[in-house]
Amino acid sequence: MELAVISGKGGTGKSSVTAAFATLGEKLVVADCDVDAANLYLLFDPQHDREMVYTGGHKAVADQTKCTGCGICESYCRFDAIRLESGKVIISETSCDGCFFCSRICPEGAIKMIRSDKSRMYSGSFRNGMMVYGRLAPGEENSGKLVNMVRDEAKRVAGEHAMSVILLDGPPGIGCPVISTVTGTDRLVIVTEPTMSGLADLKRVYEVASRFSSQIGVIINKYDLNEAMTDTIEEWCMVQGGSVLGRLPFDKRVTDAMVAGKSVTEMFPEAEISLRLREIWYKLTEIAEYE
Repeated sequence: MELAVISGKGGTGKSSVTAAFATLGEKLVVADCDVDAANLYLLFDPQHDREMVYTGGHKAVADQTKCTGCGICESYCRFDAIRLESGKVIISETSCDGCFFCSRICPEGAIKMIRSDKSRMYSGSFRNGMMVYGRLAPGEENSGKLVNMVRDEAKRVAGEHAMSVILLDGPPGIGCPVISTVTGTDRLVIVTEPTMSGLADLKRVYEVASRFSSQIGVIINKYDLNEAMTDTIEEWCMVQGGSVLGRLPFDKRVTDAMVAGKSVTEMFPEAEISLRLREIWYKLTEIAEYE
């Protein structure tokens, strides 16, 4: 089973839910597909057995021996990545979009494009199985290719270690990395929160997710902060034909556990939120067994 946990916006508790699932039950493969801001490795501290370079774009580099300081490239750069300093061109790596335009218009041929090779994918073991994650370097493009690379490695590792469950922690939103995360998965779980923005973003991500899977479940996190809005979200899910997997209460111990380097189900197994997470996880895995 390949199960993806996603959200319409950041801050809903998606990674906390994923971490709780990852430390329940049998050994599994966890893949952090939020390559722009991977964070599960901070919690699980995996051992790196494999490291791979990801080259996803290009960066402009100036040859100072050829540069005459004419300033043409600076005037045309739409990303403000180029500035003249003491008569020479200085190019910001993080601001450069790799569009090739400056290299084409330079009259002296002083600018060349090189492949960006600072992003990485890591694969290894953690305390409850195997973990794969990507880390995109600042300023590098995120088209979903690194996410595909992470998922391919997760499948390879799962096959190598005979693990039947791959748990994907997806990025928030509805962009290309999200589509790369959910495509071809067996089940999708959307984590939302009881706010107006939470509902609005749930609607957006649900619309996108429904194009890739009919097996979508919703978890309402911190439901007791606004129970009226929680009821509204549940009613909306019923109209869409989706299932609400459960409500999770607000609990400060989730943060306490993360500070200690653990999931809430590890550190506080008898807390109400842990019991509800365990119930949801068993529900998901049981459904997968019968499908």
